[in-house]
Amino acid sequence: MVSNRAVNVGQSGSLSGIPVIDFSPFLRGDRAGQRWVAAEIYRACHDVGFLYLTGHGIPKAAINDAFGQARGFFALPLGEKQAIAWSSEASNRGYVGIERERLDETQPGDIKEAFNLGPELSVEAAAAMGVERVLNRWPEGRDEFRVGMLDFFSICSEAVTRVFRAFAIALDMPEAFFVSRHVTHSYTLRLLHYPPVTAPPQPGQIRAGAHSDYGTLTLLFQDQVGGLEVLNTEGEWVDALPISDAVLINTGDLMERWSNGVFRSTKHRVRLPGVEEAGSDRYSIAFFCQPDPATEIVCLPTCQSPNYPPQYPPTTAGDYLISRLQATY
Repeated sequence: MVSNRAVNVGQSGSLSGIPVIDFSPFLRGDRAGQRWVAAEIYRACHDVGFLYLTGHGIPKAAINDAFGQARGFFALPLGEKQAIAWSSEASNRGYVGIERERLDETQPGDIKEAFNLGPELSVEAAAAMGVERVLNRWPEGRDEFRVGMLDFFSICSEAVTRVFRAFAIALDMPEAFFVSRHVTHSYTLRLLHYPPVTAPPQPGQIRAGAHSDYGTLTLLFQDQVGGLEVLNTEGEWVDALPISDAVLINTGDLMERWSNGVFRSTKHRVRLPGVEEAGSDRYSIAFFCQPDPATEIVCLPTCQSPNYPPQYPPTTAGDYLISRLQATY
């Protein structure tokens, strides 16, 4: 039975085979500490594709506030949420209703609802970056929600910039390599709500179908209910329990392609709740990182050799994301 309380662990170690890494030595700027953290990240991303990061520098108060805002949004009347419904792969913004999304394309729609938002660029900023200006879809008259979500988006953007530096060191690339290819912050902050399961699901239907993420890396914040499972290298689904004060990080498809499979893009899912959990709401917040849309994803020079040539054809970040979203909705 999975506990509905967050697990407390030390600053390093592992849980269900998922490494726990203390990021604070990297933030202190000590070169030896940064190299140690990068080596631990390499091991986790190569062996598992998931890791828990403690000492990440994201204020706990900011995380708690974001969850409070999420609960408030999902408690709104359905009509108010549907008024800002997700409408296209190109924008990927707005409300996604229950069963609207199928993360496992072979199974029925997921028993969850979501809200997606991205960066809010001025006309001038979008033109300077050479990207299309896409507007978020906000519930009318909910200014506190809008401000809170944009603040948390900025906090997560700053955090992934630090993590990208560690990833570059781990892969023996210039420290600014990934940061310089994410300058438009083409990220998606996604609020997720898994309502109580009060009726028998369809065959094969769960809270979130088995899938890998599409971009470079994902930050995931979980509440204490649990339910996330990760597919390990033995083909077994293992629990990725919430850990107090840790953010769960996983590498996505584009990082796997960039690194020629050195970093894994691992499948994961959210299972149906057990009997004792069936009446519980579950909330999580994901921060999906995508490179600048025009970025060409080709095998890194440090991840290939004459005996291990590139395994994936080149693509652009924007084209890959659109193709995956089209298959999901």
